[in-house]
Amino acid sequence: MKKLKLKQEVFDLYDKYAHNKIDRREFVEKIKLYAVGGLTVPAILDYLLPNYEDKQQIRIDDDRLKTETIEYESPKGGGTIKGQLSRPMNNQAKLPGIIVVHENRGLNPHIADVARRGALAGFITLAPDALTPLGGYPGNDDDGRALQRERDRDEMLEDFIAAFEHLKNHDECTGKIGVVGFCFGGWISNMMAVKVPDLSAAVPFYGGQPAAEEVPNIKAPLLLHFAGNDERVNAGWPDYAAALQQNNKEYSAHLYPNVNHGFHNDTTPRYDWDAANLAWERTIRFFSDKLK
Repeated sequence: MKKLKLKQEVFDLYDKYAHNKIDRREFVEKIKLYAVGGLTVPAILDYLLPNYEDKQQIRIDDDRLKTETIEYESPKGGGTIKGQLSRPMNNQAKLPGIIVVHENRGLNPHIADVARRGALAGFITLAPDALTPLGGYPGNDDDGRALQRERDRDEMLEDFIAAFEHLKNHDECTGKIGVVGFCFGGWISNMMAVKVPDLSAAVPFYGGQPAAEEVPNIKAPLLLHFAGNDERVNAGWPDYAAALQQNNKEYSAHLYPNVNHGFHNDTTPRYDWDAANLAWERTIRFFSDKLK
């Protein structure tokens, strides 16, 4: 099934489902309207839902990397938090660090893969799982979303701030830390720029924005990525941009036309190869400039 055979309304429905605006039952019912011309509901669902196993670019056992699961303390958040720590194998010099923040479903295989891509680019990366207090990512996104709704958003923010402190003090890290996050993780990235004075760079992918009164607290330079079709997130950008400009903050923003929220996620058909690769190249270049 090719992407062009599905109307934009189908991807909009998936966005509502993935962000808890409608439940799975309603999602499936609405998808039935588009099961025409030889397409079946199971085929559409199989196409839309993520394929984590086949789409990983950097496997957890990649011998170019040293990757492990660690624990760190988040006293203002969820207590003991687990995360994936990854860096180049046999590296001798200290490395700048990147906190990689998951979406609204815990540390699924895709975000763990993205963190390993960051490590392969020459950074030490830490990808926490904010679902740790509830047992961790449960192995599927539906249950992951349900679990994440049980946690307080601000406490999860504290978990990622604690990850920053842990990585900053790691023996293999220079202490220069950036953050990149996707969707919920994009909001976390924006808020870490507000809350963490020592943060050296922040890269929110299609993330919610802080309030205008919080913008003066931002010290880190920002690189912001937006999807052209993402009306939900983009609605808040003009006010955020105005606040950044009024407060003379360092930022650059890129709008990728005709792509959907989640365009960087290569496990679903929202993925756009050109936009995703350009955004990632810009991200690594930005981190290299600000952290190295």
